[in-house]
Amino acid sequence: MVINGCESVAEHPIVDAYKFEKPAHFPEPTYTFRNNQVNEKGFKLGRRLFNDPSLSRDGSISCSSCHVQSHAFADIMLHPFSFGVEDREGKRNAPPLFNLAFQKEFFWDGGVTHLDFAPILAFESEIEMDLSFEEVVARISRSADYPALFKDAFGIEEVTGPYVLHALSQFMLMMLSADSKYDRYVQGDHQALNSLELKGLELFRQHCESCHQEPLFTDLSYRNNGVQRNITDLGRETVTEVPQDRAKFKVPSLRNIEVTSPYMHNARFETLQQVLDHYTEGVAEQVSIDPKVFASGKPVISLNAEEKEQIIAFLKTLTDPGFLTNPIFFNSND
Repeated sequence: MVINGCESVAEHPIVDAYKFEKPAHFPEPTYTFRNNQVNEKGFKLGRRLFNDPSLSRDGSISCSSCHVQSHAFADIMLHPFSFGVEDREGKRNAPPLFNLAFQKEFFWDGGVTHLDFAPILAFESEIEMDLSFEEVVARISRSADYPALFKDAFGIEEVTGPYVLHALSQFMLMMLSADSKYDRYVQGDHQALNSLELKGLELFRQHCESCHQEPLFTDLSYRNNGVQRNITDLGRETVTEVPQDRAKFKVPSLRNIEVTSPYMHNARFETLQQVLDHYTEGVAEQVSIDPKVFASGKPVISLNAEEKEQIIAFLKTLTDPGFLTNPIFFNSND
């Protein structure tokens, strides 16, 4: 079944709704499922943890505060940089969350190399949840109902850090987005895209796919696309300590791009039109600039107004309504 498509979960046996199934046209997952197979109880436990504000220092925010389902688990546009405890403002735009089973590194700078460890940074960041992971586990252990839920899901008598992380991963692994109009088109429904969108797909493959590779719509590399006028965020260099990585950030997936504004790690652009204008007219030479966007003293990508309109029309076909409204992700303690 397509768990994140437009079909209702109620139309299928409930056990299937909580089983990870690789979309047929996707690459093989990189996540270590042999250590943590998704199941209904683990998934629901992870969902509860993801939505629990008591796991922040002052009980004010949860993971879902900055990762909102209707925005593809990105933050809402009201504040480009997410706010943590005591309304502390973050330094980067919160990325959306989906298709995480196919990634090896996480965050804009790739500072985490396994999905299981990604929540620790959010818990312990002073500008996010500001709570040591040790205390996160302690709060869970002291709660009235979590210990029984962990025993039911994992068969353990004592809540431990690895199982907290496994539960959260099970919830996030199910964030599969693979049933957009584009997906239906490449799987054989040639009526799924109209002529404007098909022209946009042709232009996309000509100008954009070298970095935003189908079907994930990212090559998972790190690049400097010139979005910082003056480099203040060193990006990937903070992780590798290699000067050549200065101002390079992970190439984001363009899936659900219609609902994840603002764009770029620094939330510089509010519209897709502004993004395309940047690539065609706004990129300037600077240290480590990617040669695919700037070479020979000028931007590489050349698009007229009509072509930009066509590409934007195609990009909107990457929106996955079933994923954005799938009830299995709704906040629930069932």
